[in-house]
Amino acid sequence: MSTPTQTLGMTKEQREDFERDGFIMLKGALNAEEVATYAAGIDRVYEEEKAAGQLSPQGSMHKLSAVTSCPELAPLLNHPKTFPMVWSMIGWNVHVYHSHLDKHPPIPGRRPPRFEWHQDGGRQNRELETDPRPRLSVKLAYWLSDVSEPGRGNLKVIPGSHKANWIDGPPKRDMEWPDPPGAIEVTADAGDVIFFDRRIWHARSDNYSDVTRKVVFFGYTPRWITVRDEVKDLPNQPWWNDLDPVQQQLLDGISDNGDHHWGHWPKDVPLYNWLAERDLFDADNPPLKA
Repeated sequence: MSTPTQTLGMTKEQREDFERDGFIMLKGALNAEEVATYAAGIDRVYEEEKAAGQLSPQGSMHKLSAVTSCPELAPLLNHPKTFPMVWSMIGWNVHVYHSHLDKHPPIPGRRPPRFEWHQDGGRQNRELETDPRPRLSVKLAYWLSDVSEPGRGNLKVIPGSHKANWIDGPPKRDMEWPDPPGAIEVTADAGDVIFFDRRIWHARSDNYSDVTRKVVFFGYTPRWITVRDEVKDLPNQPWWNDLDPVQQQLLDGISDNGDHHWGHWPKDVPLYNWLAERDLFDADNPPLKA
């Protein structure tokens, strides 16, 4: 399951685009074999959820704790084409705090209106007082189905909105309401990956196409922010020892010590050592200072 981590970080152009728009597209990050393998994993979990009666009334699946739910997705944690975006932006003392795998078949009819635009972070957005709010986390969305046309369950974003704490919305979420000004549907081929700032205002389009939407999301944050995923007893899972040390760090499985999560002892953190061995620390980038 282990995947070698790429030795190149975010380019200057990628960083400029990310800071301006709040997201960037990584075209063709997964090859066709990878797409088929990970899509098959999602299909397997989907059939298990279906047999257990856990799908939505529309037959869709939104399954939390991606790797715990589907261990074959573990290589995506630090994929060489995508993970450099994460450590370039938020550094080495990180873990996956929230992840999910989604499968959304086409909707047979128009669903009732619901205003779904949001920033990630939940209570963070109510309890942090700064304007704009701090970045805190970033997310990778791995597309395993073709959303190269709008209306296939595409990610909708408002470019540049990661610097806005609020957007206009309806008095009640179940009212008919237009998308915010400037909103776009991000189109992507299977194998493309979207890297985005958790603060960007985003939503999902309804899937009225004939294509089943399949996508995996991983959210990364500093290890001193608590994990939302299910991580109990991971070291006892039969696949745990197949992971590399960085993957184990990202699943929050290398220490239960609170101080350790604060990064007080960098040389005990696998990703710190991985970066140091390759001389990838950047004195001009605070998250990547040694």
